[in-house]
Amino acid sequence: MNLIVRAVDVGSGNTKFVTAAAGTDIRCASFPSVAYPSSDDSPSWPASERKKTVCIPIGPLFYEVGPDVSLAADTFRAKQLHDEYTETPEYMALLRGALSMMKVSRIDLLVVGLPVALFAVKKAALEKAMTGRHDIGGGKAVTVGKALAVPQPQGALVHYASEHQKMAIIGNEQSLIIDPGSRTFDWLVARGMRFVQKQSYSFNRGMSDVLRLLAAEITKDIGSPYRDYDAIDLALRTSKQPVIFQKPYDMKRLLPLAETVAEQAVSTMKEWIEAPHSLQNIILVGGGAFLFRKAVKAAFPKHRIHEVREPMFANVRGFQLAGQNHARSVMAATGKERGQDGPGEVE
Repeated sequence: MNLIVRAVDVGSGNTKFVTAAAGTDIRCASFPSVAYPSSDDSPSWPASERKKTVCIPIGPLFYEVGPDVSLAADTFRAKQLHDEYTETPEYMALLRGALSMMKVSRIDLLVVGLPVALFAVKKAALEKAMTGRHDIGGGKAVTVGKALAVPQPQGALVHYASEHQKMAIIGNEQSLIIDPGSRTFDWLVARGMRFVQKQSYSFNRGMSDVLRLLAAEITKDIGSPYRDYDAIDLALRTSKQPVIFQKPYDMKRLLPLAETVAEQAVSTMKEWIEAPHSLQNIILVGGGAFLFRKAVKAAFPKHRIHEVREPMFANVRGFQLAGQNHARSVMAATGKERGQDGPGEVE
């Protein structure tokens, strides 16, 4: 029996999801984590202008989500950055938007992620909310048979082990996975595939903090409010200068300020790590990996820091692999208990 497994990673910056999977060949896509509310399901632009968004009904409202949502959205109204995020209609709209773009009507196992600090308290409620029938608008629905929530960086560990052909040996190794995201800075210490809860955590110190800090500095410098976070993000990633008042703005002098956020986050994390010398793998993933790389290398000068291709998709690819393994070993063998090293297991 071929079970349909899919994975979604609803991040504060982007929603990442799996569109197709055949073994380790996993296709992913993403859109900004912005859900634009309206009172009906008509898109916010003329029908002649076809844009890549869908309108998802949640309660009395409809939420427009998708790759082109930034053309419609008031991002101040649409962003949700707080610990109860998984319980908001915006989160559900993003999740269902991803489901609608998968082009399947039934998913046997859906794998989703949680920040490390919220995993123990939110896991059961999130799995329950993910299971069942999801209305995706236009008279269509997707039914989820079973849901599995895992700590977000654990997905990256599974993906790293698969990408580097280490699945057979990583069960005997200690690993540290560092995942700077949009809102949270997560890390996870694992023995094999079991995560060590007392050394793993997350807190609110991600790329959004960097972007807000630099926007405030630019505002002071130009004497006018500046909130083009996307332009700042692009400048940090590509060195392409943002254009402000028709002139390229030199961001170089602000780089040390951005790096202090990364340094503070990594310094706090190090206090939680009990035996850095025993770590065989240190893996850096997440959309903010490029900015945190220097601070991580400085904090662990005697280790090689591993990275993966397309770090933004590392977690969701790992969710998919963990889900496929769970489906093979547990769901296909009905009545059997989960194996010892299943995803989301805690020490």
